[in-house]
Formats: sequence, C-alpha cells, structure tokens
Amino acid sequence: MVSVLSLWLPILLSAVAVFLASSVIHMVLSYHRTDFRGVPDENSALAAMRSLGLEPGDYMMPYPASAAGMKDPAFMEKMKAGPIVAMTVMSGGPNMGSLLSKWFLYAVVVSLFAAYVAGRTLLPGTPYLQVFRVTGTVAFVGYSLALWQAAIWYGRSPSATFKSTIDGLIYALLTGGVFGWLWPA
Repeated sequence: MVSVLSLWLPILLSAVAVFLASSVIHMVLSYHRTDFRGVPDENSALAAMRSLGLEPGDYMMPYPASAAGMKDPAFMEKMKAGPIVAMTVMSGGPNMGSLLSKWFLYAVVVSLFAAYVAGRTLLPGTPYLQVFRVTGTVAFVGYSLALWQAAIWYGRSPSATFKSTIDGLIYALLTGGVFGWLWPA
C-alpha cells in the first residue's frame, strides 16, 4: 500500500499537466468552437432574458410545479408544442481567474482520487504500465463519464459530449503517465 500523502508530487504535476493540456485544447485547437450555436436575433433574446430578472442557476421550460403538474393537459401541450429548453444562466462577466482556479482544483481532486485508488491497490515498485492503467482509468472516469448524463437527460449535443470525452481521455492519459513516471520504487 502507498499513502496518498506520499503521492503529493504526481497529484500536483498531473493536475498541472491537465490544466496546461486543457488550455491548449480550448485556446489553440478549434474543435470545441462548434459546441454551442448562436440564437437568432440574439439582442432581442438577451433583452427578453434580462427583463425576466433570472438569477444565475439552471432552468427548465416548460416547467411543472410538481409531479402532478406533469399530467396537467396544459403542461403536456406545452411539451408537445416545444421547444423544450434546459438552460444555465450565469452572471455577467464571468471571472476567468476564479473559473480557472476551480478547474485546477477539480483536476487536483481527480488526481487525488486516482492516487487514493492506486495507493490502495498497488505496491511501491509496481511497473509503470500497471500504475498508468489504474490511475488513467480512475482519471478517465472523473473527467468523462458524467458528461454523458447531460447528453442523455438534458439534450446536450452528443458531438460536444464526445469531444469533451476525448478531452477527458487526453487528461486521463496525462494523469496516468505522470503517476506511472513518479510512482514510488
């Protein structure tokens, strides 16, 4: 067994590697530019949204007030007529420093879980490939699998979800590589 505390260096370095890779993926490569589409007459749509005074959060339209409301003929007609909207409202002018800090912290947490599972299942001196396999798998689960819930339940684009899953695979490979490289002898 290997203590998680003894794995502080691969935890931090793998998080840094993921952070840097995600920066390249999102700022240099162009394959995520089509993840979202614009709304026709954006200015009118934004003005209408502002007039509602929505607080930041997740919203659904049509929205039943209760489980019984889902059987209400008026609700069912709204659902049938469409569109059905699941949306996230964010505050104006997101603070990129705060968002990037949260993303880095998330990468540390994923690496911490990879370290925990590997530390409980592998011994010091375990070969690189076995460490890579265990930590990479845990990291892939942390970065990718939950993305598909949004595609299944909220209609997130399968294409965007697939691309983010590929990102998660890249992050997992980097995480596994760092852990395999720095695994205690």
